[in-house]
Amino acid sequence: MKIGILAAGITPDLLLASFPTYADMFLEQLAVIDQSFTFTTYDVRLGFFPESVTECDAWLITGSKSDAYADEAWILRLCEVIKDIDQLKRPLVGICFGHQIIARALGGRVEKFEGGWGVGVHQYQIDESLPMLANNQSIALCAFHQDQVVEKPERARVILRSDFCQNAGLIYDDHILTFQGHPEFSEEYEKELINLYDGQQLTAQQAKEARDTLGVNEIYSLQLMKGIASFLKKPE
Repeated sequence: MKIGILAAGITPDLLLASFPTYADMFLEQLAVIDQSFTFTTYDVRLGFFPESVTECDAWLITGSKSDAYADEAWILRLCEVIKDIDQLKRPLVGICFGHQIIARALGGRVEKFEGGWGVGVHQYQIDESLPMLANNQSIALCAFHQDQVVEKPERARVILRSDFCQNAGLIYDDHILTFQGHPEFSEEYEKELINLYDGQQLTAQQAKEARDTLGVNEIYSLQLMKGIASFLKKPE
């Protein structure tokens, strides 16, 4: 089964020597979970797009430092690709920026959240129990975002929420699944990302509070990644 990864961003240069790109984080982890997967990565932020969404059996959109509400040419083109994938009902997963851009493309609203940055390990309540979330009332995931889906598309159902992020997980019909949190991130990577932004985009206090969340709750990354793998294999 061929998975198309639409790479909307990349690991910061200072961390690339120690960590994979965002696209490769997914590729490496999903390949271990399901050896039937093959992958093609499209660096959409640099203008590399599939000629047709039929090139792959399922799709995944990564995180990015870009704003999903911006009108850069590649972002507008990605919105059209999302609509094409949706029309064909191919499985599609979006993470962080991917979560936001899918919401924008399908009628929702994304903006810079007035509550500020969501950084560190966040706890999310489960609104709708899916097999990948079974037997849990809440899960913990790494987060790193300033933008949010503030109005979900009408057809989207909320599956994860928190006081800080009301639309933290969305499902559209049975073929699009999106999360604001990062199942591909390890706590080690999250810590390095916090350290990198400490004193820059993040204040020293914000960075400290984010670091204090690390190691408190076991993150649900592996379990959710297994669920994403199963979702990508949904029959058309």
